[in-house]
Amino acid sequence: MSRTLRAVLIFLLLGSCAGRDTSAPKSLDNACSILSQKPHFVRAFRATERKWGVPAHVQMATLYQESKFISDARTPFRYALGVIPMGRQSSAYGYAQALDGTWEEYQRKTGSRGARRNDIRDAADFMGWYMNLSKERNGIALSDARNQYLAYHEGHTGYSRGTYRNKAWLMRISGEVAARADTYRAQLRTCRSWR
Repeated sequence: MSRTLRAVLIFLLLGSCAGRDTSAPKSLDNACSILSQKPHFVRAFRATERKWGVPAHVQMATLYQESKFISDARTPFRYALGVIPMGRQSSAYGYAQALDGTWEEYQRKTGSRGARRNDIRDAADFMGWYMNLSKERNGIALSDARNQYLAYHEGHTGYSRGTYRNKAWLMRISGEVAARADTYRAQLRTCRSWR
């Protein structure tokens, strides 16, 4: 094997072992700060806005609630007798906290077989796809962060049945998502990184 080829292989091997930045941005209450720290988020949110019509502030508020912008977020473990691990609460994973089955449906329906839940572009695209289904199936406007979040959390069938109405905690959270979306929308108007 030539030295050049060996050097390239070693470089690729070391590059694949390098750690990925899975941490959340600082100042999660400031949309401009988030986008300046994570410029690749700008491209992801814009692409989803163009393709699916979901406003960036709705995407961001939902991502905040689901994962606090942590790429490899998972649900907590469940414990029997308080000490014996029984597995995670659900299969939700990544920025968008998409469940295994819903993610697989997204991959199949959109032809995005290589999409990854810990990639912001794929997570934002998934969210755009899902929220469009919420619009088609339940008539929820893409700019309605509160009801989009309720459908995102409860699923399309659960939303149409009104399962969220008996969950005071979820109604409170959906109100917080709507308020955060309004805050992010106002902040995005002033962001240099967004213009």
